[in-house]
Amino acid sequence: MRQIVAVALFAVALSAFGHGGEDHGAPPPPVSQGVAPRALAATEEFEVVAALEGKQLVVYVDRFASNEPVVKAKVEIEGAGLNGLAVEAAPGTYVMDIAAAMPPAKHALTISIEAGDTADLLTATLDTLLPVVADEHVHNWGERVVWSLAALLLVSGALLIVRRNRKKAKGI
Repeated sequence: MRQIVAVALFAVALSAFGHGGEDHGAPPPPVSQGVAPRALAATEEFEVVAALEGKQLVVYVDRFASNEPVVKAKVEIEGAGLNGLAVEAAPGTYVMDIAAAMPPAKHALTISIEAGDTADLLTATLDTLLPVVADEHVHNWGERVVWSLAALLLVSGALLIVRRNRKKAKGI
């Protein structure tokens, strides 16, 4: 009986080893297709996040030091076929309508901000390329053969041990 338990424990221990150089850690979180393309930029005065949401470019402007929204600022955007002023929709949120859809590419943007007596020029890259989704791992026939042979070997070993123990018990 001890040998059967030993073989079973050995088989369980063997299954803990990785194979094929694969990482068996937690799977990565799925890529969300609902995230809008974004551009980030920061200077000593301002921090900007620009997001493409449908037919609008939404620009969030905050003070870099305090993360406080910048209100009543003049926000001008140039690049990627855009040239004009963004209108304040909420405190620190500025919106610019886009006439035509942006093609998938990396678009360089220049964002000019004037708030009170402070002015700054920021550059950012708006990436409208679709995110690449990794293919899921597919088990091929080679893996199935290896696992089948391992199971066959385990069952054969267990049967041989049982057979040997029965012969010992009968005194043969």
